[in-house]
Amino acid sequence: MLIMPQLRKVNYDPLTSFDPVCYLVSSPGIIVVNSASPYRTLQDMIVAARAKPGMLTLASVGPGTAQHVGFEMLRRAANVNITYVPYAGGAPAINALLGQHVTAVFAEYAPLASHLKAGTLRAIATSARSRIGQLPELPTVAESGFENYEIDLWWGVFAPSKTPQHALNELANSFTEALRAPEVESKLAALGFLPVGSCGKDFAAVLRKEFDRYGRVIREANIKAD
Repeated sequence: MLIMPQLRKVNYDPLTSFDPVCYLVSSPGIIVVNSASPYRTLQDMIVAARAKPGMLTLASVGPGTAQHVGFEMLRRAANVNITYVPYAGGAPAINALLGQHVTAVFAEYAPLASHLKAGTLRAIATSARSRIGQLPELPTVAESGFENYEIDLWWGVFAPSKTPQHALNELANSFTEALRAPEVESKLAALGFLPVGSCGKDFAAVLRKEFDRYGRVIREANIKAD
C-alpha cells in the first residue's frame, strides 16, 4: 500500500482525511526474470538496457502503483531507458514473464514464491532496504549499485479523520496483539509478509516521509492512475 499524491480522482487529502491506525505488514518487492533469461543480476539487465535503449521491458501491476513508482525511481537512478508495461494485476504480469513476453517483472514476494521455488523465474534484486530472510543470497537494489534505493510494499489500517483517540488506541492495541500471535506470525511468514505493527504517530511519520519522497517522483514523471 502506498498513498499516492495527486493520483486519486476524489476530493480529499490522504494525509488529513484519515487517521493512521497501524502499519501492519510489508512484503518485499522483487525484480525477477524468466529462468531462460541471460540476465543473472540487475546490473546485467541495466547494461543490456543501455546497449538497447527502450527495447527491454519491465512489467508490474499498474499504472499508478507503488511498483510503478519503484520502476520510475530505478529508471532514473540507473539513467536508463527501459519500457514500463502495466498489467491489471500481478498474476497477468507474471504470466507474461513466464511466456517471455516481457524482460522482467517487479512484484511482491508472495505471488512469486512458488515460481522461484520451481525455478521457472529467477530473482535478481529486492527493493527492500536490506536482504530478506526468504532469499538471503539475493542482493538489494542498493547493493546492486543504486545507493539509497528502497521501495516498501505495505498494508495498513486507517480510520476516518477525527476518530476519537481512545478508539484509535483500542484498534492499534488489537492489531498489534494479533500480529504477535504465533499462529498469525506463521501464516504471514508463509505468505511472504513481514509483520511491522507500527501505529499512531510512528505510522504517521512513515506516511509523511513516503508522501514527500514518492510525490516528487510522481509529479516529475507525470504518473497518473487510470
